Amino acid sequence: MNNFPILIITGRPAAGKSEVIDFLKHTNTDERLNRFHISDFEELDDFVYVWETFEIDDILTRHNKPRVWSDEKYWFKDEFIWNLYIERINLEYRKKLARNANYHEKMTTLIEFARGGENGIQEALNNLHEDILKRASLLYIKVSYEESVRKNRRRAKPGMEDSILYHSLPDEKMEFYYKTNDWEKLAAKNPDFIEVKGFKIPYAAFENEPEKTLDKNLIAQELERTTSKLWNLKK
Repeated sequence: MNNFPILIITGRPAAGKSEVIDFLKHTNTDERLNRFHISDFEELDDFVYVWETFEIDDILTRHNKPRVWSDEKYWFKDEFIWNLYIERINLEYRKKLARNANYHEKMTTLIEFARGGENGIQEALNNLHEDILKRASLLYIKVSYEESVRKNRRRAKPGMEDSILYHSLPDEKMEFYYKTNDWEKLAAKNPDFIEVKGFKIPYAAFENEPEKTLDKNLIAQELERTTSKLWNLKK
């Protein structure tokens, strides 16, 4: 097998995660496999579940029922929601395996999420199922908080709040949820692996500051550098 079974792509909001995935979607299959070890792929992006949460709560409001997970301004009421989204990813992934035990012979699963807070990334990884952890490599799209805020403002398109590429957060939510994160703390422990529940997950940081994700050639160069590292660690 010449492809990653699972590639986790994480980072701050608007870091460039979705742009990297969009680049892969528009890359020839043979080139994608030979250069980046990514075969035909399917995405599990927890933003889909985030937006679904808001839509369900809005429906409940229209029917005079209490909102469950978010208030009318889309602030979360319970921090457990972040782990619930990871459990949704676990469920969807394990259904794929249940339908086809040979799923990864020709398929890569891309798992995308953004997390902030003192232990946000570590907690997300801790809640991933072992079926994911034992197959996973991790790509961190690295930008500063300030760059994340700048790009988050830039990508906002009114009327497209549910779009993976164009959703945007108000500045106050960016600060509350994402001003800090635990990436540097995780990476400081080991230059190549993050240990999660006994599994050693190879990782690489895609350096996206100065910004590379506006130029497909720069994306390709940095993606080749990082996925080559991951592939060598995974072998």
